[in-house]
Amino acid sequence: MRRILYIDMDAFFAAVEVLRHPELAGKPLVIGGRGDPTARGVVSIASYEARKFGIHSAMPLRLAYRLCPQAIFLPVDYDAYARVSAQIKAILRTFSPTMEDVGIDEAYLDLTASGRPADEVAREIKQRVREATGLTCSVGIAPNKLLAKIASDLHKPDGLTVIAAGDVKTRIWPLPVRKIPGVGPVTERHLHRLGIETIGQLAARPLEEFAAEFGPAHGAFLYQAAHWEPKSHSRKITFQRDTGDWQTLARTLAELAREVADGLREAGVKSRRVGIKLRFADFETHTREKTLGAATDSAEAIHKTAFACLQRIALNKPVRLLGVRVGELEKGHWP
Repeated sequence: MRRILYIDMDAFFAAVEVLRHPELAGKPLVIGGRGDPTARGVVSIASYEARKFGIHSAMPLRLAYRLCPQAIFLPVDYDAYARVSAQIKAILRTFSPTMEDVGIDEAYLDLTASGRPADEVAREIKQRVREATGLTCSVGIAPNKLLAKIASDLHKPDGLTVIAAGDVKTRIWPLPVRKIPGVGPVTERHLHRLGIETIGQLAARPLEEFAAEFGPAHGAFLYQAAHWEPKSHSRKITFQRDTGDWQTLARTLAELAREVADGLREAGVKSRRVGIKLRFADFETHTREKTLGAATDSAEAIHKTAFACLQRIALNKPVRLLGVRVGELEKGHWP
């Protein structure tokens, strides 16, 4: 069974501001825009003290001010947050060569190949991050990224939650549907009108109903999220140093293809679509995909197809990230 760790820094922007200005500790902080609550702009992050007043990310600053006029409003200092983020990501890379950097304050690690208990690794990560930066983080560990992200949110701040495959019905299904990443207020209200308030109630409904209500793509996402069935498998690596070396890229692609194939076999599925994602040092990103004639879980077939996709991209500058993704998964028993 795969072991995916998701790390989410606690109220990251606000926490960094408290480190820089200790006198702000314990006060309601709202970070967003130019820090002017009378101007147009939205909340980037609110401290836990500010959240008690109903303030949350993406809320208009003017509304946040009405909810808590005594809050301290600060502008976004992205450069300062990025410097701290770089420290954290450097720590994470020492624990696993397979890290997916998904945001300034969050990342996934694949610990499947680690010989250590995942919760032990998580505790060490939390300790090292705190020692290096003075900040806390919340960690979720689960068989896939979706469950790991949900798990990280269950005991915030400074939490550590492990979800096993057998825990889904008892620990995930009772949660409100809003706990599913990607389910916003509009979808939540729509689901409530259908009498669906928990993830378990979502799981009890047929796929066809969601396709009719939300369209094929979003309907399939909701159904698969409730059943934690993956729509795809992927592996990505962000190089510690940007590289333009063809041999390095080729070796990395072969290793990623092998890991993806291993994941397919563990999940008991095969794939009909193989693709790659490549990001250059300047963050220009390209994706290429190819549909196969027959579903496969063969590392050799996935590598061959991924390599063909890579050859369709002009490698004229250093590469920062390389990934392999397989989709159109099929269940079943194969010889």
